Amino acid sequence: MKLSIERATLLKAVAQAQSVVERRNTIPILANVLIEAEGDAVSFRATDLDIEVVDKAVAQVERAGATTVSAVMLHEIVRKLPDGALVQLADDPHAGRLQVQAGRSSFSLATLPREDFPVMASSEYQVNFAARAADLRRLFEKTRFAISNEETRYYLNGVYLHVADSGDGPLLRCVATDGHRLARVDAALPEGARDMPGVIVPRKTVAELRKLLEDDDMQIAVSVSETKLRFATPDIALTSKVIDGTFPDYTRVIPQGNTKRLEVDAGDFAKAVDRVATVSSERSRAVKLTLEDDKLTLAVNAPDTGMAQEELVVAYADERLEIGFNAKYLLEIANQIDRENAVFLFNGAGDPALVREGGDVSAVYVVMPMRV
Repeated sequence: MKLSIERATLLKAVAQAQSVVERRNTIPILANVLIEAEGDAVSFRATDLDIEVVDKAVAQVERAGATTVSAVMLHEIVRKLPDGALVQLADDPHAGRLQVQAGRSSFSLATLPREDFPVMASSEYQVNFAARAADLRRLFEKTRFAISNEETRYYLNGVYLHVADSGDGPLLRCVATDGHRLARVDAALPEGARDMPGVIVPRKTVAELRKLLEDDDMQIAVSVSETKLRFATPDIALTSKVIDGTFPDYTRVIPQGNTKRLEVDAGDFAKAVDRVATVSSERSRAVKLTLEDDKLTLAVNAPDTGMAQEELVVAYADERLEIGFNAKYLLEIANQIDRENAVFLFNGAGDPALVREGGDVSAVYVVMPMRV
């Protein structure tokens, strides 16, 4: 194998590959990226056996072939090469080396045989459809903060992607929850997605997906089966196993009878929470909200470190209410609000609060209260 490729193109492809590779693994080949050159293109394939990413790039291929080399090492080398450099990759299978050359820099890297590289078995996908990158990005970006880190409840370690029925017809919906907060975001149902099985997309896959969804107008080909799903652009394909479990009935957690309505500037609210939480102990990070007559008072009382209080002018016309929340959870939800105002709907001091973006009901957040 021998090819030449622009440094920027190579860096983009190798960056995607090396982020999939697990830093600590007992199978040496899984630390490598499979480089396959043919025609006028080269592909870079990496896997951790749960996720596989294939990134294709244009290259001048002098000699077709394939080899595998350390993904992290190759990424580090390419990252440190000067901008605009033309990089040459040449494989010597007899010596078990890959020569990397750019200008006056040259490297010789150890390789492993391409035959040892595991390729994820192709799956028969039940449903195939196309969705706009901007829609998919919104679905996953606005829900990923609520993914649980608790390994014992493994079925909460991802985002539940499914088709949901609403009063206006079926929707494409993503839900994530860790038991303390919940995020539910809807988008229009793409053509051909009606029969999609509900799948739990793992946390790592959601993180890797961000790189595919940068171009708003890009159409993403989505394929889904009971066990796998695939997202593809013309250049990149990301295939992932799904979490084998049943996502809980999240609809029971979303309060329906909350009538006490607070409307507040989302930016001002986030900054105020951040300021008063400065004095709180990390362990609890509890902030008390006191609501009465168009006034919101945020207060933190940490006996070991001090007290903090701030008032905001808000729209609130219901009876006086005192309720406490974890400051981190409030901040994470406030940071999802794209519109100017956040709308909070409360019931009582011990009941979960519902949060929306202004009058938009396509994104709904739920946060459980704390005793303060």
